[in-house]
Amino acid sequence: MLASFLMGLVAGQRAMTPLATVSVAAAYDLLPQDNGAPRLLSHPMVVTGAVTLALAEIAGDKQKSAPDRIVPIGLTARFITSAIAGAALSPRRDRWLGAAVGGTTAVLASYPGWKARLKAMEQHGQTTTGLVEDAAVVAGAAAIVGGQRMMRG
Repeated sequence: MLASFLMGLVAGQRAMTPLATVSVAAAYDLLPQDNGAPRLLSHPMVVTGAVTLALAEIAGDKQKSAPDRIVPIGLTARFITSAIAGAALSPRRDRWLGAAVGGTTAVLASYPGWKARLKAMEQHGQTTTGLVEDAAVVAGAAAIVGGQRMMRG
């Protein structure tokens, strides 16, 4: 469940990154054996769509018109994408628990992440803080999937 929890932390900052990460991992057969990922996750159209949405979110985050991550639609998207990622990173027998852990963590992590970003933006602006956050989120998501694969074979 650690990977599901950690991916929830990622989703608290970027809603689409967890889905894109596990979709790419599923497509390249990089998820651990006996994972809870639905087969559809590795479909090329799903992978392309998830990666496109993640890139659009990363670009949109730098816009002045970007909504706060804690608006209802943002929290809903974070819950859903992180629940899917949490299930995919869990053993098949625990996929529902992984989904619950990932989705709940994403919603809860959104609030401190939002407050920290607002504080950082006061000194460093929206674009700079967004780029730093993007780097941490993408690296974190990749490390979670890579570490999970190494730990479980």
